[in-house]
Amino acid sequence: MAARIEHLVTSGTFSLDGGTWDVDNNVWIVGDDTEAIVIDAAHDAEAIARAVGDRRLTAIVCTHAHNDHIDAAPELAARTGAPVLLHPDDLPLWKQTHPDRAPDAELTDGQGLSVAGIELTVLHTPGHAPGAVCLYGPALEALFSGDTLFAGGPGATGRSYSHFPTIIDSIRDRLLTLPGDTVVHTGHGDTTTIAAEAPHLQEWIDRGF
Repeated sequence: MAARIEHLVTSGTFSLDGGTWDVDNNVWIVGDDTEAIVIDAAHDAEAIARAVGDRRLTAIVCTHAHNDHIDAAPELAARTGAPVLLHPDDLPLWKQTHPDRAPDAELTDGQGLSVAGIELTVLHTPGHAPGAVCLYGPALEALFSGDTLFAGGPGATGRSYSHFPTIIDSIRDRLLTLPGDTVVHTGHGDTTTIAAEAPHLQEWIDRGF
């Protein structure tokens, strides 16, 4: 069976810089009936493991290391044996949530992750966090953007480890160059497309989104 995208929403909290907020997170599962990759193991390892089922989980990919995107990753890894993958620039954030458990392997820009006969390419897109990445799957016409790009604009850059000019550079140079019909599967909220977001880049810059 061909590779497909499955979607799960989990709920919990996001904490940084002394504040805590309730959040709903998108968890994305890419695979077929045999194997899968989880993108952002947020909040509920049991629910994610149920969604994966008896498939072989080949990787738990972290788009970045804010706690709401990684809090369930170690437990999901323990349940499934899958490695946790993170860009090394986000290790300081990771250690705030999991000081005693390191990721299993590093993500690097341009790296390919194979699952169910397709390849997802890692795009390093810093700005929301130093080690933020997106995953591009041309065979699925899909981009998994984490918190780098949302329906309506860039991810937040008002807290520690974030930088607005950098996220704008990442979006302009790495994401808006993708085909317009690429569907953007975000870390929170609704999906969008590259074509829907591209015309608004200058607006975001002008208002310092």
